Formats: sequence, C-alpha cells, structure tokens
Amino acid sequence: QVQLVESGGGLVQAGGSLRLSCAASGRTFSSYGMGWFRQAPGKEREFVAAINWSGTNTDYADSVKGRFTISRDNAKNTVYLQMNSLKPEDTAVYYCAARRTLDYYTNRLLGEYAYWGQGTQVTVSS
Repeated sequence: QVQLVESGGGLVQAGGSLRLSCAASGRTFSSYGMGWFRQAPGKEREFVAAINWSGTNTDYADSVKGRFTISRDNAKNTVYLQMNSLKPEDTAVYYCAARRTLDYYTNRLLGEYAYWGQGTQVTVSS
C-alpha cells in the first residue's frame, strides 16, 4: 500500500504559477503509475495529468496541455505538478492518485487508481 499527501496549493492570480507536490510513503513508489485529478465545486472529478512508473511517459488533459507539467522523483518518493499560466477555470481541489503497475502506458480513468491523497485546494482569481 501507499499513502499520499499533497501540498503546494493556494491562492494565485490568473497567469500565475503553482507547483503541487505529492509525497508517497513506502519503499515501492517506483512501482506505481501516478496521476493528478481535480474536482471543482458541483462538478465531477476529472483527469488532469498522469505519468508512468519510470517517468518516461506522460499524458495531459487537453485543457491543461502546454501549461501543466507532471514529473516525478523516485528517489524522493514524490510526484509534482507544475502549473503555469493558471486560469480561473483551474480552480479546484487537486488530488494525486497511485496505481500499482509497471506498465509503460498511463491511464486517465479514476477507477484504475487504488490510492488517493486528501487533496489540496487551488484557487485562481481573475
């Protein structure tokens, strides 16, 4: 099992940047594909970005492509989400999630992720 703790959320003006971190417990972090998801008030949780276990493959939702970058440091058991050119519509609670797999390919489906963090709030003001 793995436990996930997100940090780095906050309030930022439109056009600004934030970097989210997700620290994982355990010694097998490199065996997990990781994803970031978000949920805005009154909306369903949606996919944002994903990275495979080795960091060699990434995937992004169209709404964040070119603005957000997912990365990981397996030595630090941490996955990151660098968010640039933030927009008010990026306001949401951001969750990181883990799925135990050594597959090269990433996955966008919420149901494929067995482990979730508690979330961190990101608010972008206009």
